[in-house]
Amino acid sequence: MPRTSGPAIASLRGASKSFGSVAALRGIDLAVHPGELVALLGPNGAGKTTAVKLFLGLIRPRTGAVSVFGGNPVDAEVRVRTGVMLQVAKVPETLKVREHIDLFSSYYPRPLPLDETLASAGLEEIRDRIFGELSGGQKQRLLFALALCGDPDLLFLDEPPVGLDVEARRLLWEQIRKLVARGKTVLLTTHYLEEADALADRVVVLNRGEIIAEGTPAQIKAKASGRRIRCISTVNMETVSALPGVLEVRRDRAGYEIRVSEAEPVLRELFRLDPNLGGTEVSSGGLEEAFLALTQNGNSNS
Repeated sequence: MPRTSGPAIASLRGASKSFGSVAALRGIDLAVHPGELVALLGPNGAGKTTAVKLFLGLIRPRTGAVSVFGGNPVDAEVRVRTGVMLQVAKVPETLKVREHIDLFSSYYPRPLPLDETLASAGLEEIRDRIFGELSGGQKQRLLFALALCGDPDLLFLDEPPVGLDVEARRLLWEQIRKLVARGKTVLLTTHYLEEADALADRVVVLNRGEIIAEGTPAQIKAKASGRRIRCISTVNMETVSALPGVLEVRRDRAGYEIRVSEAEPVLRELFRLDPNLGGTEVSSGGLEEAFLALTQNGNSNS
């Protein structure tokens, strides 16, 4: 189950935000609890970055309330306990990597040592490189380091793996896990569903400014995409498609891949129709399938 012990460390209550005629958020309630990692998922324009900016005090809600550490997100005592990595971040091009970290660390009362920050982001070998000379992935790693350097209790990561190769992304995952293991709280927005599945205690799915699903990754997958049966059978596809509980059937090499709401009743029927049923596998749907089912079909967990 998600970790939801203690009062929320950050919350949106009935929060709405519009930009002109476009409603970015529609009265959402979202709470983040101490020591958990929440992954905020949604298609482009769903309201993810808007929610993060509300938590940071960069914008104000049209209606509703925002609370971080029990106070206003713009208060100085709140900001020194918060770290952030945004999709769009402007930093001076001419400073070296270590100079950037030294500068940002000076904003916090108890920052991490420079060497620890460099190691956490995999920047030791380029500490003396100028920011403007870095690759896109290296710049992302520096922005991650700047979010970490103050040793914040609450960390907002808005699409952190953009521009990272596989090795750098895995390093990022490892460091995020270490932060949560130390009792830190993380709100992560991402388009990498594998990342949310691997890291999150709780997944919140936004679509068109509304929360349409919430739960552990396993709960989201189970509710939205059901289970999959792979099998080899002589039963024709029309008959399989007509079985109660079958959501979708497609050919899978010599057999079928069948998406079902519950596997056991369908398997009993398949074995009744075909005693020689073979090659049977049952698996849960992936988070990507669940995400697509939720956002395309408008399903909800309510």
